[in-house]
Amino acid sequence: MSKKILRAKLDQLSVNTIRMLAVDAIQKANSGHPGMPMGMADCAFILWSRYLKFNPDDPQWSNRDRFVLSAGHGSMLLYSLLYLAGFDVTLDDLKQFRQWGSRTPGHPEKGCLPGVEMTTGPLGQGFASGVGMALASKILAERFNRNDFSPIDHNVYGIVSDGDLMEGISSEAASLAGYFRLGNLIYLYDNNHITIEGETKLAFTEDVEKRFSAYGWHTVQIDGHNHNEIAAAIEEGIEEKNRPTLILARTHIGYGSPNKQDTASSHGSPLGEEEVIKTKKKLGWPLEPAFFVPDEVRELFSRRVKSLKKDYEKWQRGFKTWQKNYPDLANLWEKLQRKEMPADLEENLIRTLTEEFAATRVISGKLIQKIAELIPGFLGGSADLAPSTKTFITNSASIGPGSFEGRNIHFGIREHGMGGILNGMALYGGFIPYGSTFLVFSDYMRPSIRLAALMEIQVIYIFTHDSIFVGEDGPTHQPVEHIAALRAIPNLTVIRPADGLETAMAWAYALRRKDGPTALCLTRQKVPFLSRANGFDPAVIKKGGYIISKEKSAKPDLIIIASGSEVAPALEGKMLLEKNGENVRVVSMPSLDLFKEQSKSYRNDVIPGNTPVVVVEAGVSQGWYEITRAPILVIGMNRFGASAPYKILAENFGFTGKGIADVILPWLKSSS
Repeated sequence: MSKKILRAKLDQLSVNTIRMLAVDAIQKANSGHPGMPMGMADCAFILWSRYLKFNPDDPQWSNRDRFVLSAGHGSMLLYSLLYLAGFDVTLDDLKQFRQWGSRTPGHPEKGCLPGVEMTTGPLGQGFASGVGMALASKILAERFNRNDFSPIDHNVYGIVSDGDLMEGISSEAASLAGYFRLGNLIYLYDNNHITIEGETKLAFTEDVEKRFSAYGWHTVQIDGHNHNEIAAAIEEGIEEKNRPTLILARTHIGYGSPNKQDTASSHGSPLGEEEVIKTKKKLGWPLEPAFFVPDEVRELFSRRVKSLKKDYEKWQRGFKTWQKNYPDLANLWEKLQRKEMPADLEENLIRTLTEEFAATRVISGKLIQKIAELIPGFLGGSADLAPSTKTFITNSASIGPGSFEGRNIHFGIREHGMGGILNGMALYGGFIPYGSTFLVFSDYMRPSIRLAALMEIQVIYIFTHDSIFVGEDGPTHQPVEHIAALRAIPNLTVIRPADGLETAMAWAYALRRKDGPTALCLTRQKVPFLSRANGFDPAVIKKGGYIISKEKSAKPDLIIIASGSEVAPALEGKMLLEKNGENVRVVSMPSLDLFKEQSKSYRNDVIPGNTPVVVVEAGVSQGWYEITRAPILVIGMNRFGASAPYKILAENFGFTGKGIADVILPWLKSSS
């Protein structure tokens, strides 16, 4: 028998191993999605056994190929590959699929296993984040690659599904990938014609190839079970340097199952014990033991890993020489990898401030220029709103088609895609990415924000035009529920600064925080630079809430808590109330999230438990009532706004010093 035939048989044995590991794990858990791993096993095997560049002993190697399973419901495909490829994954891990405390959750989660590049499952997110990884790779390569050695020369691969391509985020991200000419991006499309409800023709009949060609992608159509066609298509993608590649692989969901192949029932449910037996018989697979891995398959993957480790060691030798030849670049490389911050970051930012009457978005824009000067890994852009959000780095170029030397990214009017791409850039490493839009449009990117929080990655969101004081644009552009909605996301820190000093400290916090995303909510309208007591330590702002104006005598009769632009009128209201004989403390609360993290003693010092509290914030009152057990009044916006100049809105909705005092006085009398 020829070597070619023997290799083909071994390849098929390996593919069936991947299939049956997934089937056995899902059947044991009595939960999961067997159809996709069974259908895409051929494509995944060819990619991992011949082309994907990795080292299981150094899963965070900078020059590894990234592999994103955007079709995260097929997680057992990835877990099986990681196990066979020698990553720190055991057979017991596969057997504990979807169980309490296991390392193999229902959808891949960043940190669950080495080799899992990101959390996927919400369809389209992996697609968009893969674009972000490819873009980050191009930017890093532009900075560091030299003629004698290229530290970054890898590709980003992914498996995407019909569901990924139906979600709108993939359209936004694909359009940008084509625009930027990301030739290092190669996606395998699992074109199996089946979704949960039935055949895709129920709702999806577009010509995907023409669509992606229009985006500027290189496209290839193949039989997703023909190994020669799969290999040739991947090689085409690798050779295509100026366009991302979509390989449209026609596959059969649940491949090998006599009764469930090409059916919707194989998508999201175990095959069932009887069908597992029938499938094993059809594929010539032993009925026992479950989770069987032939020795020949182990040896195949072992040989592949040994070969890859030689490439890895060659890269390491080249990298050491590169470090010696380019010490300045090597130093910059280390700074980026560590996300190094200046020790005097806060002082540098504060020094840029002037005591001017200015919108916090404008103040933030000036701070961004200083941050870009101090932190080389800081970069980002906006969803076509940089002139309004003040997020353009003025001393740097814009990134464009095939040009990756700048630090400004124009995402176009694609908030959802921007959110996913930012996640990919943060996951890639070396960068602190930011993205900006109006706060009201944070809804468009909420799924990406939620994933950033879940993955504990550092992304900074700059949301300007943060309240009804947007003014004349009216209620469609005036956020009222959005601050509360963002605060509801676990591990997202929301900061709404009141003036320049709070804005500087908010930026410092966001830059230093590496274990999650931060949302900075900034004003459109001008706000005053607030006065504070002599000796005030700006570091206290990072506690989320602090006393900005003390009461005149020992114990306050009332505490007014305000955030953002409402702090200034709250201070005016205090003066009016004091004329009426009230003893008032004002607390600035830029971040309810950070305040809740403080010690109980600190929180009690700022807000004594038995003192009446009034909260002033031009948003819905949701979330504020838990801040104290004392009597509480929230002066907020539990309705939509209106179209008018912002000062008129402030007067009519009661967000002036007089308006605040006029509401508080009768409330104090009624609650006494």
